[in-house]
Amino acid sequence: MPGRLVKAGRNVIAVRIVSATEKAGPWVSGHQLGLPVADVGKVGDEWLLRQESAFAPLPPDALAARPKPSRMVMRNVPGALYTGMIAPLVPYGLRGVIWYQGESNASRHAEYRPLLAAMIQDWRAQWGQGDFPFVLQQLVNNGLPYEEADRPRDSWPYLREAQVRVADEVPKVGIAVGIELGDSYTIHPVNKQDVGRRLALVALEKTYGQAIESSGPRYVEMKLDGSEVRLVFSHAAGLQAKGGELRRFAIAGADRKFVWAKARIEGDSVVVSSPEVLQPVAVRYAWAENPEGCNLLNGAGLSASPFRTDAW
Repeated sequence: MPGRLVKAGRNVIAVRIVSATEKAGPWVSGHQLGLPVADVGKVGDEWLLRQESAFAPLPPDALAARPKPSRMVMRNVPGALYTGMIAPLVPYGLRGVIWYQGESNASRHAEYRPLLAAMIQDWRAQWGQGDFPFVLQQLVNNGLPYEEADRPRDSWPYLREAQVRVADEVPKVGIAVGIELGDSYTIHPVNKQDVGRRLALVALEKTYGQAIESSGPRYVEMKLDGSEVRLVFSHAAGLQAKGGELRRFAIAGADRKFVWAKARIEGDSVVVSSPEVLQPVAVRYAWAENPEGCNLLNGAGLSASPFRTDAW
């Protein structure tokens, strides 16, 4: 509130609520006070409430023709969070942005890559500071794990893939992977220290130029060799399987049916095969909402991002 509108001591704030077709009123001390009211109301010994004027009822045909009001929670209304929480910050300088979000978009993962890229570009335009850094946190594992190798109804893997593509395609965007840092019972990882550490590594390398590794193994290409598939990775120095044999690799043939695969490390590659798939076509790794047990890391102790070699 502008200082010129207030004075020392007690001030009175008046609020006018206008609603032509819906019941309206303030939310005070946990109680919804609906208008119209028959008489002046008094709330909490502070707020006075009365009806100032009334609108004539709409004719039935006009009422039926009007758009239905949204019942969406306000924080999910497009633009609400930006208007309330981001727009007021635009006059201030910033060094960069950490972005951890995506769960509510998972069912619409095909839209996420262009939406997130557009949002980044818009924020940069609003601040007018050039392409300041964006560091994305890829969605961590969540939900109850399962043992099926083929789970096409899971949407989170595709959302994670969209996040990786934004980091690859939009300038000065990095991504931190924490696919094993979540748990079954909450979308907010309890282990926030390691989540924060991996985000910090990306910023230290990409923004501050420190000579460190901030990425886990990244899939580059696949090579067929009979019944085996060789997967080649970047950021693969010290490639390792944490806690035993590699897990959560699945393989499929032309029938597109994935089964669990045996996987072994050879240099900067992982070799994948299954006696059930003699002519492999595609491989997926950690391709689930909660790929519990996925354990491919590099020498820096950073996790490989979930990936697929197919476009099915």
